[in-house]
Amino acid sequence: MTKKKWLGAVALLLAVSTAMAQGSKYNPVAKVRLSNADVEVQFYSSSIVRVYKTPLNKPYQKKSLVVIKSPEGVNVAQSKSGQQLILQSADLKVTVNQTNGSIVFYNKAGQELLKDSTTTFTAKDDAGTPSYTVKGSFVLDKTEPIYGVGQIMDNKFNRRNGTYHLKNENTFTSSPYFMSAKGYGVYWDNYSISDFADKPGDLSFESLGHCADYYFMYGKNPDGVIKEVRSLTGKAPMLPLWAYGFFQSKERYKDQDESLNVLKKYREIKVPIDVIIQDWRYWPEYNGSDSAWNSQRFDPERFPQPQKWVDEIHKLNAKLMIVTWPGFGPKTDQRKELDSKKMIINFDTWPPKSGARPYDVFNPEALNIYWKYLNQRIFSFINNDGWWLDSTEPDHINVKDSDFDLPTHLGSYRSVKNAFSIMHNSGIATHQKATNQNKRVVLLTRSGFVGQQRYGSNTWSGDVGSTWEMLQKQIPAALNYTLMGIPNWNSDIGGFFAGRWNKGGGAKNPEFQELYLRWMQFGTFCPMMRSHGTEVPREIFNFGNRGDWCFDGQEKMINLRYRMLPYNYSTSWDVSHNDGTFMRPLIMDFIADAKTHDLGTQYMFGHSIMVTPVTKPDVKTWPVYLPKGADWWDFWTGQKHKGGQTIDREVPKDILPLYVKAGSVLPWGPSVQYSGEKSWDNLEMRIYPGANGSFTLYEDEKDSYNYEKGAYSTIEFRWNDASKQLTIAARKGQFPGMLASRKFKVCIVKTGVNTGMAANSAIKTVTYNGKQLSVPL
Repeated sequence: MTKKKWLGAVALLLAVSTAMAQGSKYNPVAKVRLSNADVEVQFYSSSIVRVYKTPLNKPYQKKSLVVIKSPEGVNVAQSKSGQQLILQSADLKVTVNQTNGSIVFYNKAGQELLKDSTTTFTAKDDAGTPSYTVKGSFVLDKTEPIYGVGQIMDNKFNRRNGTYHLKNENTFTSSPYFMSAKGYGVYWDNYSISDFADKPGDLSFESLGHCADYYFMYGKNPDGVIKEVRSLTGKAPMLPLWAYGFFQSKERYKDQDESLNVLKKYREIKVPIDVIIQDWRYWPEYNGSDSAWNSQRFDPERFPQPQKWVDEIHKLNAKLMIVTWPGFGPKTDQRKELDSKKMIINFDTWPPKSGARPYDVFNPEALNIYWKYLNQRIFSFINNDGWWLDSTEPDHINVKDSDFDLPTHLGSYRSVKNAFSIMHNSGIATHQKATNQNKRVVLLTRSGFVGQQRYGSNTWSGDVGSTWEMLQKQIPAALNYTLMGIPNWNSDIGGFFAGRWNKGGGAKNPEFQELYLRWMQFGTFCPMMRSHGTEVPREIFNFGNRGDWCFDGQEKMINLRYRMLPYNYSTSWDVSHNDGTFMRPLIMDFIADAKTHDLGTQYMFGHSIMVTPVTKPDVKTWPVYLPKGADWWDFWTGQKHKGGQTIDREVPKDILPLYVKAGSVLPWGPSVQYSGEKSWDNLEMRIYPGANGSFTLYEDEKDSYNYEKGAYSTIEFRWNDASKQLTIAARKGQFPGMLASRKFKVCIVKTGVNTGMAANSAIKTVTYNGKQLSVPL
């Protein structure tokens, strides 16, 4: 086709699109043919736009592994101005240039948000299948901060001027996604090993595939973007109350008595705990061989009575989380069945020289087979409470480039590798929920991808080293990960590999003790608080006895975690119901303060508490930035500070800098040994004056999926600072076992009063029967 004829065809197509727009307001799709590509722009909602490009005359039907949203009926006005096709919804204006194919996104006020400048398709052979290297390039403002991309251990928060190879491996978990401080996000819907690069004038994603497929989401602010991400890829479900208690683990408890005795010791010394974790090799081993790796059976010598073992754990008011891997040794029944159906990806996975191979998580039937064995041999057999999904990248050893050419149900391994974790999580989560509606799914997983939040997954940062530098790197890595819309994250408290500390006495080494305590302080303010590692035991009693600084410092943080259960569980409801976020980078609440834009060392935990972990040894003070837009109360002392300044906080080893935003209403739970030990019939409500504020207390049956059917209640507390009045709103909702009548003890914070772990002093105690109360103070 000559250039003149081609331009005429494009003009005709655009004229047809415009005529359709003039005839109907409902026209959310525009199709444009360029010299090198067919382009479709579709509004999934008024604020979400999908852009789908394929090489010219090479149509491709794609089914997303991540996006679950169906397009809404959106009123979109289409018009034409010169070479521009203009599409306008209630929230966005999108222009498509008919000459060069550039696409520009504007907000309602006409301010430019992002420009899609070019997309290129370079032919590539993908293990015998014709494919393309697809590169999409965008233009951002020169100084526009961006976040996301994933959990990357580079100690950076703002991702500008960064180049990242997106290949999910142990300790590196990424997705082709970024969020802008301008209030939009972009998800590039591709699961291949990819590259992200931000260079002057050009931010790009480069992947293997048959199309360029991305979603532009305009949320106006970071919370709004996360809401759009979850609208597109799935809501985060509620986890049970016990998931916000303390988890103890090690690599590994060798038999059922060892783990049971650890739990008994915690109960004996009266340190709270909710979960004991069983790591690998609980299965039989043959002549020291790993050929039966991950058989999902219990070794009859070391775990002779697995049902009794779990029953004893439950009698001690604790839960069991047990590990399962995606790879199987050659002597396992699972491997034999999966091999017979060509549902194994034939590369070496952990452990070395075992012959273990990962299963094809991209095959729906393989997911069914995996659950069949897991359910028969563990879940319905012993009634465990959660799953530790290790190696969900998965581990890949003896790596050959040809391994990435291996076939899966959806194409070459190279083309889908980064979605391994989300698919593995999906199979277990959906099957368990279908099997038992009374036990919420809890997954601890070593990798992740955008959308994995919909499976109740909690990603941990992998087998990180036990160093101060690595502790420091955890914080911006976690914050960028959660900005991808995945709210649940944690790390091995103390770092996984800790052998370097054995020379000085291991758990008795004062230098390791300080690192471990500082890491635990950070872990207290993560969605999961979990002690784990190898080479040095991590149970609290290995560090000393009550009265020793390291023991006391740990116990203090564990007890604080339990006193915060009403706050954390209500925050979990905010995450699930309102698309909230647990670990909130300061840009989420204080983006107007430019000093927060590059600040990845501090964060809000929920909406009220600012956390600044100490990440260096033997320091006397630690700098804390108090953002503009709020006044701040020192949690430990009750000293009040103005926002917009940096202070040097004294940080003895047992103090983590915590500041509570003025106007906060903070529920303070009872002192307990496990999450469900006591009811919340006498909650103490700490009020931090200085601004108006509110808090919604959420309660339900603590487990089961009945909350999805409306079995829960909420009570809103509103603080009016000018009138010094607390209003307790009428209770909304109900559930079986709900407290019909209860007391609330109202506690006003001031210097030295109602602070830290000290006993609260109530100004007023009120009896609440579900009807609105006004409490003047």
